This record gives sequence, C-alpha cells and structure tokens, in this order.
Amino acid sequence: MDNSRRMLCQALPWMIGAMAAAPLAEAAADQPIQSFATPFDQLPVHTNGQNVSRPILNGLTHAGCPLEVHETTLAAGSRPHPPHHHVHEEMFLLSRGRVDVTIAGKTTRLGPGSAAYIHSGEVHGVHNPGPEPAQYFVVAIGSQGSGA
Repeated sequence: MDNSRRMLCQALPWMIGAMAAAPLAEAAADQPIQSFATPFDQLPVHTNGQNVSRPILNGLTHAGCPLEVHETTLAAGSRPHPPHHHVHEEMFLLSRGRVDVTIAGKTTRLGPGSAAYIHSGEVHGVHNPGPEPAQYFVVAIGSQGSGA
C-alpha cells in the first residue's frame, strides 16, 4: 500500500467521527486531535455569497498526519472557487444535491452518497449544476489549513 492510501486508511476513523463533529476541533501543534461530538447546528458558520461552509476539525491524527475536515453547502449554479491544485489530497463526500467534479479535465456528475478523491497535485474543481443547493464534506489529508 503506498503512502497516500496508508494515510487515507489511518484517517478513516477520524472522518467517520467528524460527521458528528464539534465546533472546529483544533489540536495543539504537537498534540493529536481529541475526540469530540457536537450537533451540526452548533458548528461555526462561514458565508461566501450564497455558499456556506462549516469548519469541523483541523489538526494531527495520532499518527501525526495533518487532517482538515469541513462541510460546504454550495448554492445552485455556483462554485466554491476556480479549479486549482495543491499538495494535500482531498476526499469529497456528497450528502445532498448534485455536483460536477472535474479532476484532471474529466468531469463526473455526483449525487447523494457519492464520493470523489483527488490525488496530490491534480487540478480539480467543483460546480453545482442546480437546481438545488448541494451539501458535501471535504476531508483534506496531509495539510493543516483551509481545504477546498
């Protein structure tokens, strides 16, 4: 198993716990993220036009792997930002609505329950084709900071 898949497997227990998460759990620089549980409506809310995001956690796993998780509600017809790439890897988990995910020039339409994984360095973007808002969770692996 390569390092990327190994890090994803190590992060899976944290990702499952994050779906019932607490207000932005952040670990001290040298301490792993602590266990928590908080209702969705108590997560902090950030708005960007009609789009809404909620930071869930940002810190280190027990194995020292940086992990950041957030939720986004993307308005119909919108994008969170232009296509981009970064060093960390991301996994998108769609809970409602539809999104078009473009990875390295290939676009796939996803519906509720779908997932997408973006490898380090790949150009990717997300667009909600409408007609309703789309909600998804992003799990960024290998980077402490704001995900996409």
